[in-house]
Amino acid sequence: MTANSERLSILVGLLAVMLGTLPRYLYGGHRSQLLLLSLAAVAVALVAASHWRLLAAEARGEVPALLRRLGIGLGVGLALMGAWYAPSQGWVAWPRLLSHGLTLGLLLHVMGLWWKRESA
Repeated sequence: MTANSERLSILVGLLAVMLGTLPRYLYGGHRSQLLLLSLAAVAVALVAASHWRLLAAEARGEVPALLRRLGIGLGVGLALMGAWYAPSQGWVAWPRLLSHGLTLGLLLHVMGLWWKRESA
């Protein structure tokens, strides 16, 4: 498996989703799942850091644009989940909104990368 900038952006998005899920476990009192998810997030961060080190210079130049796209995807995912949850639950369930919104945003980002690759 070779290092590429798209894979790195997906790893960063996965890390964001994992960190965004931590409040659900914290407020739910699920201590063992919180510990396991925290350890997995550290592992993903280490893999992302090593992936960055393996990137060629030209691939590193693509990373800022991909991270902007990821940020837009995460923002759109949060907005869509906010619109989905607002009528029924309001902002009471913000940990669920955060985890579901970030997950949707990562899926949108990955689908956009896939679509871009298929059309090229």
